[in-house]
Amino acid sequence: MTEKLSMPVDVKLMNTLALLLYLVFALLALSGLARWVARHPLFALQAIAVSGELTHNNAVTVRANVAPRLSGTFFSIDMDRARLAFETLPWVRKAVVRRDFPNRLKVVLQEHKAVAYWGPEGESRMVNSFGEVFEANVGEVEQDTLVRLNGPDGEASQVLSTYQNLQPLFEEMSMTIEQVELTGHGGWRVRLDEGAVVELGSGTLAELLARTQRFLRTLTQVTSRFGRKPDALETADLRHEDGYAIRLRGVTTLTANEKK
Repeated sequence: MTEKLSMPVDVKLMNTLALLLYLVFALLALSGLARWVARHPLFALQAIAVSGELTHNNAVTVRANVAPRLSGTFFSIDMDRARLAFETLPWVRKAVVRRDFPNRLKVVLQEHKAVAYWGPEGESRMVNSFGEVFEANVGEVEQDTLVRLNGPDGEASQVLSTYQNLQPLFEEMSMTIEQVELTGHGGWRVRLDEGAVVELGSGTLAELLARTQRFLRTLTQVTSRFGRKPDALETADLRHEDGYAIRLRGVTTLTANEKK
């Protein structure tokens, strides 16, 4: 039998080195090809398709404002930076940006839906339907239709939820909430469109609702004793354990026990 001769060590090293050099060359070639493709005019961004339920923006102005801030081609553009560029536009809450081969971007925008103002009187920040605070041109909304909410930073969602639960109770009495405030001490205060201020006190949402329901259930009866209607209310303090104190226009302060 003929013995198989082993390959010399130096030959093995040369073959291995040649393979490595080939792989390095191939990687460099692929890298260069990728750079060439990425920079080729064919893949330069030519169009941006904008869609979504847009009320305060339109596709033309969106493209005009964002296009100069985008850099790169279809392959090289930084998608996170592109998304942020769209999300910095007024009224834009969220942007989803996708590539559309070979040289387009598809963008779907979600706008803020303003449901309330946020902060003290005079501030222009708003709260959207998700309970998030945002800034935009308040001149673009119907100011008379929005309630004003106020409270510590980070509590907008809770204040919005409290308002949404309280408003139906007041609506049953033909009253409209104009402002809801969560104080720094955890107390709740409501201002009605007629100017009346109602101190609800602190506690859980269930406690606030129960306290408010007891107050509204007996308000007509109490005000009628003094020849007044509920719209004569100036102030109400619901922080008493067994009742509430109210002030009516033209009537001195009185206390009503809820058991009566």
